Amino acid sequence: TPTSKKGNRYIISLTDVLSKFVITKAVRDCSATTAVKFLINDVILKYGTPTCILTDNGTHFTSQIMNKLFENIGVTHLYSTVYHPQTNGQIERFNATMDGKIAALCNERHTDWDEVLQFVTFNYNTSIHATTKQTPFEMMHERRVTLPFDQQKEIISLTQDPEHGEKIRIYLEKL
Repeated sequence: TPTSKKGNRYIISLTDVLSKFVITKAVRDCSATTAVKFLINDVILKYGTPTCILTDNGTHFTSQIMNKLFENIGVTHLYSTVYHPQTNGQIERFNATMDGKIAALCNERHTDWDEVLQFVTFNYNTSIHATTKQTPFEMMHERRVTLPFDQQKEIISLTQDPEHGEKIRIYLEKL
């Protein structure tokens, strides 16, 4: 992933195993501090504390600060098998899907990938998942998502409106 105009170079993500709901964030670095801030601000404070987290063996996940966080909040921390990323298959599949969609929406130089990341994540979370036959959003929130188009009132053409003539007359009088 190229560095974005905003200086972001990486994507940190978390997938809920049951609902398949994904949380993503564009970040400048993959330090332990960045990962801890993501878990606190973008996961725990928005969705609550997970009971268990499976991560890869990146140094940002194996760090002392991360282990201390998990210990302090009572999270069981599991690691995927070294050299076997399939252990964490859900997030790996999401990453593959996400890469293609981000590339399709990006500018030619791919420097705005972080601006389309949340749109791609939202698209994934509101699309029916093959395993659950529901959207991750529905599984996570126990309701259907309300899309911007759902909020719009039905458009009535003037010719269908029985008061069309009267409305035009009033409008013209005001001019």
